[in-house]
Amino acid sequence: MNRTIITVVGKDTVGIIAKVCTYLADHSINILDISQTIVQDFFTMMMVVDMNHADKANEAIQADLDELGAAIGVTIKCQKEEIFDMMHRI
Repeated sequence: MNRTIITVVGKDTVGIIAKVCTYLADHSINILDISQTIVQDFFTMMMVVDMNHADKANEAIQADLDELGAAIGVTIKCQKEEIFDMMHRI
């Protein structure tokens, strides 16, 4: 499985989850796990997704997510699970 971690952080607005999930579905990216929270006016979401059937390369998906994030006022990061694990190892 080609697991990737997607994080979304920014000021809370209507439709963030819908827009990110719609993008993923449109590109055959399956959400395996999702967690989101809102602390005061700040939105955070972390997703574990399966990129096995994605119709674009990881670099193109990150570029699209950067553009989507800018349009909806959040920062969206996409990292392969192995890289995420190495960066967050204690």
